Amino acid sequence: MFPRAYGGSVAPAGATMTAALRRTRPAERRRVRPELLAWLVLAGVVVYVGIDVLLALLRPGYSLVYNAESDYGRGPWFWVMDVDFALRCALSLALVAALAQVTRPGAGARSGLALLAGWAVCSGLLAFFADDPEGQPVRGSGTVHLALAFIAFACVTIGTVVLSCALWADPSWRRAAALLLPVSLAGAAAFLLLGAVLNHSHAPIGLYERIFLGLQFLWIVLAAGRIAAKPGHQPA
Repeated sequence: MFPRAYGGSVAPAGATMTAALRRTRPAERRRVRPELLAWLVLAGVVVYVGIDVLLALLRPGYSLVYNAESDYGRGPWFWVMDVDFALRCALSLALVAALAQVTRPGAGARSGLALLAGWAVCSGLLAFFADDPEGQPVRGSGTVHLALAFIAFACVTIGTVVLSCALWADPSWRRAAALLLPVSLAGAAAFLLLGAVLNHSHAPIGLYERIFLGLQFLWIVLAAGRIAAKPGHQPA
């Protein structure tokens, strides 16, 4: 009710406000701006696609239609695929950090961001567990790889749909969400299609997986592009 005593006298309102600003400014300086994170995400996606093209050239014996992307992680040049897994983790976490700053707080947004973070972490862990290409004996590493890949794919599928719905509720994101939502739903359909052919021999698993990943990265590019295009945007 009354001004707080300040050094034996009454503290002016300006001094109290200045002290509060001094406490908050260091935290603000430590936080990377969302538009910078968004540009890093966009650059990361370009590098990721470039590494995928490089792997296709380095391992021409693997089919883009029948071999999963993870098959590059065993055999010659395996470490290049591991770099791609780590990059997928890093750029996805950067997008989570950017979205956390520009989205309205709510259960939907928090759940979507948590699922997107789960996709990122599991993607990074894939680098430590090589998969087993079709026709080869399944090792323990391959089993763990499949489990992590399933969790990662499920997380990004559900997470992008949930986040798209949450962003649709924000008027400032409505135009972007009109693109994000159908892309996320197409990604969900691709995920179901990929799961339907997993146990079929000689199925074009590589093609379906690349379609699925392409849709997820398209969603990531659209979301990051929206943030980069409107710097300084903060949730209302």
